[in-house]
Amino acid sequence: MKKNMGGSDRIIRLVVALVVFSLYYFGVISGTLAYVLMALAAIFVLTSFVGFCPLYVPFGIKTCKTKD
Repeated sequence: MKKNMGGSDRIIRLVVALVVFSLYYFGVISGTLAYVLMALAAIFVLTSFVGFCPLYVPFGIKTCKTKD
């Protein structure tokens, strides 16, 4: 499993996840929408820490710098 996410991609995902967590915490989102967004936010956090996004593989996307 090679890293395919760059630094800016990882930071953007973490910021989006923090926004979703904050919206849930302050009661702005609730119900089914909150659960779906929280699940996506958790996936964003996980992929940010690992540096690998499985959805990038089929499309050949790499946002990280490569050493050529």
